[in-house]
Order: sequence, then structure tokens, then C-alpha cells
Amino acid sequence: MEETDREAVATAVQRVAGMLQRPDQLDKVEQYRRREARKKASVEARLKAAIQSQLDGVRTGLSQLHNALNDVKDIQQSLIDVNKDWRQSINTIENLKDVKDAVVQHSQLAAAVENLKNIFSVPEIVREAQDLIEQGELLQAHRKLMDLECSRDNLMYEQYRMDSKNTHDMNLIHTYFGDMQKLSEELAKQLWMVVQRSLVTVRRDPTLLVSVVRIIEREEKIDRRMIDRKKQTGFIPPGRPKKWKEKMFNILERTVSTRIEGTQADTRESDKMWLVRHLEIIRKYVLDDLLVAKTLLDQCFPLHYDIFKKLLSMYHQALSIRMQELASEDLEANEIVSLLTWVLNTYKSTEMMGNSELSPEVDVNCLNLLISQNVVDQLLSKYMSTLTSNIIGWLRKALETDKKDWVKETEPEADQDGYYQTTLPAIVFQMFEQNLQVAAQISEDLKTKVLLLCLQQMNSFLTRYKDEAQLYKEEHLKNRQYPQCYVQYMIAVINNCQTFKESIISLKRKYLKIEMEDTLSSSHTNMDVILDIIAKEGCSSLLDEVFMDLETMTIEAHRRVVVEYIRAIMLKRISFKNAEERKEGAERMIKEAEQFRFLFKKLAAGSGEDTEGLCGIIEAIAEVIKLTDPSLLYLEVSTLVSKYPDIRDDHIAALLTVRGDASRDMKQTIIETLDQGPSQPNPNYVPIFKEIAVPTLTVPKLLK
Repeated sequence: MEETDREAVATAVQRVAGMLQRPDQLDKVEQYRRREARKKASVEARLKAAIQSQLDGVRTGLSQLHNALNDVKDIQQSLIDVNKDWRQSINTIENLKDVKDAVVQHSQLAAAVENLKNIFSVPEIVREAQDLIEQGELLQAHRKLMDLECSRDNLMYEQYRMDSKNTHDMNLIHTYFGDMQKLSEELAKQLWMVVQRSLVTVRRDPTLLVSVVRIIEREEKIDRRMIDRKKQTGFIPPGRPKKWKEKMFNILERTVSTRIEGTQADTRESDKMWLVRHLEIIRKYVLDDLLVAKTLLDQCFPLHYDIFKKLLSMYHQALSIRMQELASEDLEANEIVSLLTWVLNTYKSTEMMGNSELSPEVDVNCLNLLISQNVVDQLLSKYMSTLTSNIIGWLRKALETDKKDWVKETEPEADQDGYYQTTLPAIVFQMFEQNLQVAAQISEDLKTKVLLLCLQQMNSFLTRYKDEAQLYKEEHLKNRQYPQCYVQYMIAVINNCQTFKESIISLKRKYLKIEMEDTLSSSHTNMDVILDIIAKEGCSSLLDEVFMDLETMTIEAHRRVVVEYIRAIMLKRISFKNAEERKEGAERMIKEAEQFRFLFKKLAAGSGEDTEGLCGIIEAIAEVIKLTDPSLLYLEVSTLVSKYPDIRDDHIAALLTVRGDASRDMKQTIIETLDQGPSQPNPNYVPIFKEIAVPTLTVPKLLK
């Protein structure tokens, strides 16, 4: 208390100090004092009221405890009196056993009397109920069935109470009501037919479906009542519980499964698009059924049935089983794509479960995968394996088709700018595009994998493309006349390299995420290198072609120069008057032959051209002209003829005329002698004099 007082004083001091911080506040001291006095009086009044209330409560509590104590004492005394009376009446109760048996018998007789009408009219009621079932009056038929069952169950129950071990009487009752069991089965059969066609019935005759649900609800109540009585008495009628509600859901589940399975109308053998058609029919049927279930069927069942949610679960389970079955089949690559696209995308799209009319009852985010992730991975693995084989085959076929074009006698096509090209790049990248678009329908991850696969196979393909272009060149070199459009197709191959580069960049930009660029940089660089090699080797091949054509032209030019040079000599464009001029002219011819030889070797370096033989002809002619002893002229001319067997008499005559010192008789003698000699031409000699035409200078034979 002292500590409390001290705290109160300290608080009061702080409070007063807060009020009197300025001199002008001293004038309000009296006002502050009166206000605090009022507050004090108010607090004291509340304290007094609270204490008084507590005292009243304590007083009331004590009074109630006192009364309770008196009541307990009275009850204790009453229990003692009851116990005393009970002990005294035990003998009396045992003497009432006969009365008890009489009561039971009376109860049985009362039940028999109460059901007597139904007992005697069982066959008639059964017939009436059957007629009602045939007429579709299921509610009335069920009412009669319930009356019969109630009579039988009451009789059996009374028999059970009297003698539970008397099976003979029980069987007698059961046999008497045997037709009733058949009636129940027949009614159930009609109910299940309606349940099986519930989605159709609810559109045409919803009242019939409502009647079926009401009958099932009645049976559920009877089942519960019978089960409760069994817990109390141990007795339950035969055939109970019927569990018709459980059977109804089982039938609905089987109906859903049958509806899903029955949508496959074709097989792979009859229709390549069988799976696409099958999945589309499933999509349409499931969506239509669920829309009907939500808008119509849900109104025919009690709320606690939650029929739409249960049907949704049934359809999902049936679809899952069906998709698992399809996934286990030996599907082709396009069928795997169709299945995964449907399972991963279509199922939750607005075309099916994501339809706005099913919202909010259907939340696609809460729907599980129709097939496990493990199965999805297996299908994707199989798809990638099959796709790899297909791409390799497609690329090989595309290259083989392109190679067939290389040997055509018609030029390749040209683009809008006039550049030669083949269809190979377009075919290859159109195939890549198609597969990437298909993969994108399934998932982003698969699209990336397919792109990586395409670029990987493109890398290998370009290596084969390079090898085939090299073989194309080598085959052409074996016979440069074939193929006819070699140059044009080699240009197309070179242009294709640029098209491939641009297409690769476009494909990556369209289908590859930016963060994945680094993973393909080395592969892309390698493809660029291969394409550069193909283009470079192609250009080199074209240059070789040009140079070989130039070499051919050079050989002809060399030959033409020699032919024209010799023709000029034979046509006497130069003539000699004496031996000195012949010597100077011959030496000049030899010098010019050396110059020709040097020039020809420079121009025909590496071509294998026989420049030596061409220039040797000029030198051989120069030796004939240079000869100073006419007696040896025949020998020199014969040597010339033996080296160049295509030389004619006209050529010899013209050559001797050029010398200027051969008489008419000498010319005639030399020509006649040479005509009589054998001719053994060199097999490697290429005729040249046949290209040189000179005027006929044959000297007529002299008369004797």
C-alpha cells in the first residue's frame, strides 16, 4: 500500500507540474482544484458501486450454494428409497414373464392384422406395380413396392423378436414375398436405364429423371432406418441395404467410360487421321455433356449430391484412363504430337474445360494431368527419337532430289533478282518450320529441343552437302561436256550457301530464346565455316572451269599461230634469192620458233600442251630452207615428211619454191621419190598440214 501511495503522489506531482508550467496558469489553480475534486468524487462513486455489486453477487452465490446443498441431500435420500423399493420388487418382476410374452405375441398379432390386407393382396399389388412400371409411372410403382416391403419387413421383425432362431418361418415369409424381390429388380432395371441416358433424358423429360432421383432418395432413407434398427435389435431385412445411390453413381461412371471409349470410329489402317478425329469427338462430347450437366442435370438432383462435381471427376478419370491407353500404343510421331497437344493444351483450353460457360464450377488450374509426367517424358523421348530419324531421312532425300537436278539439261531456276538457285534451302527450312510449329503447340521446352535438333542435323547435312558438291566437281572433270549446265548449278550451289545462312539466322531469331543464344554459338559458327568452305570451293571450281576453257582456247590459239605462220611461208609471202638470204631467213625462223616456244610455255603453263612439237615444225621447215647443198635436199625433205606424214605434195612443192634454187626437175624428182617411199606416222602425232591450203604447184611429168 505504501508503494502504491508513493506512486500515486508521484503521479499527482507530475500532473500538477504539467498544469503549472507558466505563471499565468496560477490564476487557474482554483479551477483545476475543483475539476480534480469532481473527478475524485466520480471515481469514488464508481468504486463504491463496484464494491456493492460484488457484495451482492457474493451474497447471491452463497444463497444458491446453500439451496444446492439441500437439494443434494434430498436426492440422496430419494435414491436410498428407490434402491430399497427396487430390491423389494425383484421377485414381482420375475412373476411378470408370462405377461411379457403375451405382450410380444399381442404385438405380432397386431402387426399381422395391420398388414393382413397387404398379405392377402401381394400378387395383385405386384401385378399393379408391374403395370405401372411398364407405363412409366415409376413413383407409383415404387410406392406399392415400399408397402409390400414394409409388410414383409414388419412380419419378419416380429418373428425375429419372438424367435430369432426360427429360420423356417423366416424363409416362409421370404418365399411368400418372393415376387416382390423380382419387382424390385425390375424397377431397378428401369431406374438404371434412365440413369444411363440421364444426359439425354434431362433434355427431353426432366420429370422422369427427377422421379428416379426421388425413388433413390426414398431407398436411401429406408436403408438408413434399417441400419439403425440393426444396431439396436440385430435384425435387418433381406436385400438391405440396397445402396441404390451408390449403384447410381457406379452406373454413371460406367456410362461415362463407355461414352469416352466409344468415340473411336476409325483405326490407323482405315484412316491416317484416326487419332485426331477420335480426340476431337471426345472434346466435343465431353464439353457438350458437361454443359448439359451444369445447366440442366444439376437442377434435377438434391444439392448434397453435388452431381456436377462428381460427373466432372468421372469424366476426368475416364479421360485419364483413355489417354493412358492411347499413350501405351505404338504411336507414330504425328500421333504423339496430336495426343500431347490435346492432353497438355486442348484439354484445359477454352475449347474444352476452360470454356467460359463451365466457369466458375470448373477451375482448370485445379485439374490434374490426364497422364503422368513420366508418361509424357516417355512420349516426348520417343517423339524426339522418331523425329531425329525422320529429319535425317528427309534431309537425305532432299539432297538426293537436289543432286538429280544438278545433271539436268535445263538451267536451274532463278530468284526475282535473276540469281540461280535450287529449291533445297526452301525445302529444308520449310520442313524445319513445320516441325517447330508442331512442337510449339505442345510446349516451349519441346520447341527449343526440336530447334536444337534441327540445327544439329543441319550441321551434319551441310557436311554432306559439301562432300556432294566436291564429288559433283570431280565427276564433271572426268568429262567436261557433262553435265551440260554444270556452271549454272554450281553457281546455284554457291547462292544456296547464302540462303542457308540467312535461313539459319531467321530460324534462330524466330524460335530461340535470347538466353539460349550462347549454347548454339559454336554450332552456328561451325555451320558458317562449312558454308563458307562450300562457297569458296564452288567459286574455285568455277574459276578452274574458266581457266580450263582459257587453256583450251590458248592451245587452239597456239596451233593457229603456227598454222598461219607456216601458211605464210607456203604462200611465198617470203622468198629467197641466194643461199645467204636462205640462211638469214632460216635463222630468223628458228629464232622466232624459240620465241614462240617461250611464249607458249608461259601461256600454257601446267596445261600439258605440246608447245615443243608445234614450234619444232617451224624449225624443221627452217632446216629445209637453210640447207646449202641441194644434193642433200631430198634427204632433208624426206626427214620432214617422216615427222609430219600429213604433209602433201603441194606443201613440198611450195616449200621448195620458197627456197628459190630448186629446179623444176628437182622438185618433180623429190616429189615422185617421196611418193614411192613407205609412210609410218607417229601414233601421237596431231595432223597440222591438212589445215594449210596452198595453190597446186605440182610439176607435170616431162616427156621422154
